Amino acid sequence: MAGKVGFSWINIFGLIIVALLLIPNIIYAFKFRGVENQCRSSAMNKLEQIGRYGCMFLMIFNIGILEFSFSSIGMFVFYTVGNVVLLIVYWIIWMLFFQKQDNWKRMALAIIPTVLFLISGIALRHILLIIMAVIFGIGHIYVTKANMTTEEQVG
Repeated sequence: MAGKVGFSWINIFGLIIVALLLIPNIIYAFKFRGVENQCRSSAMNKLEQIGRYGCMFLMIFNIGILEFSFSSIGMFVFYTVGNVVLLIVYWIIWMLFFQKQDNWKRMALAIIPTVLFLISGIALRHILLIIMAVIFGIGHIYVTKANMTTEEQVG
């Protein structure tokens, strides 16, 4: 079915999803220059980055290893609707976060992309993407929580 929805070696849907995930992060990087990562666990920081870049790469490029495409039209609908809903919620929370930085928003912004990568991996039956999503989720949620704890101690 992958060929029927326009996937070849590049997943255009995945490229759009990754771009839409990155836009608010890039805005954050410019708006909040100089904010340092307070997580002191080198292992967790590395785990987060391996998972992050692994997920983004696997969302965009079909490498032909442990990926099988959609098993049905229903899974394609699950993939499409799941990603659209999560992206909308992600952007709404980013807009709220830019107005006021709260810990619940930080954690939501860590969890939503993890779930998005997991849904994509499950719908596509893409084992490596699922593995990378789990790695990313563990690292990203840990690092986010560590930054929240540090901010609470400072504030």
